[in-house]
Amino acid sequence: MTGYKTRKVNIGGVPVGGGERVKIQSMCTTKTSDISATAEQTARLKKAGCEIVRVSVLDEEDALAIRQLKKLVDIPIVADIHFSHKLALRAIESGCDKVRVNPGNIGGERELKIVADCIKAHKIPVRVGANTGSIEKQYLEKYGRSAEALVESALYNARVFEKCGVGDIVVSVKASSVPLTYEAYTLLSRKCDYPLHIGVTEAGTEQMAIMKSGAALGALLLNGIGDTLRVSITGDPVREVIAARNLLRAVGIDKNFADVISCPTCGRCMWDSAALAEKVNERVKDVVKPLKIAVMGCVVNGPGEARDCDIGIAGSAEYCLIFKGGEIVKKVEREKAEEAFFSEIDNLLGEK
Repeated sequence: MTGYKTRKVNIGGVPVGGGERVKIQSMCTTKTSDISATAEQTARLKKAGCEIVRVSVLDEEDALAIRQLKKLVDIPIVADIHFSHKLALRAIESGCDKVRVNPGNIGGERELKIVADCIKAHKIPVRVGANTGSIEKQYLEKYGRSAEALVESALYNARVFEKCGVGDIVVSVKASSVPLTYEAYTLLSRKCDYPLHIGVTEAGTEQMAIMKSGAALGALLLNGIGDTLRVSITGDPVREVIAARNLLRAVGIDKNFADVISCPTCGRCMWDSAALAEKVNERVKDVVKPLKIAVMGCVVNGPGEARDCDIGIAGSAEYCLIFKGGEIVKKVEREKAEEAFFSEIDNLLGEK
């Protein structure tokens, strides 16, 4: 949910904004006109937790392919448009659930008005997406490559759509810089009530991309900013969805999962708690209910530090302690600890 009051828009049956749960988005890497490949990738994205998918529209063949894709996939499709307002018209007429236009390269007010008329006729939302590579010249000259330029460029074009009678508008102001992304979205949230799609653009390959998105988007979400998000990662987009889901869990928005906490271990750790933590994570990765599990390296601090956990384990060279709510319920030999702990977890899952 967002701490800022935003409008609610409907994207192919998926509500966004207005206090609704933050939605996960990703984007296909396939050529959209390769319908079978795009449908297959979309199915994998949905299975991983994606709720809205975006596809590139590079040419008329891509735009026309959306009509067939709509028959094969069952999550909303957003058409991503650059440079040609005519392709936006074709994609809308082909049945996309939302169209994304880039204010810096779609044309002037005349072209935006033509697109707006088509959007109204088909009753779909639009995302006005500005980024540092496509800030409109007038704002780039006035503010330089800055948060103010991003925000003003996006809002100017959103207001053009408003003047044309389009009210279902989502806005994004992405940058590859974490500080600039955070600054731009924070400023934008104070200037409008549009639902915000948040993301760091060109974030890089997996490790750094997750770090950048975690820093920028995590900070925004903790401040109540963001209605949809994408964690951009170079490569297989399924990894984006997994990272986004984990981010929503880390900031406390998604609570329906098994949260496995484990200490980093130190010289007091006399057993392989790290290996057990990995096994526990694998065992409960598909749990979709609130559960907190602790795997702690030693009995000195284990039960106390994990007092708020549903169940936990801490070990020594000879034995392990299994505890619930900070209270010890079982002492077992270290060699039998894994089996006993999994049995207790399974019992707990059966009760919940």
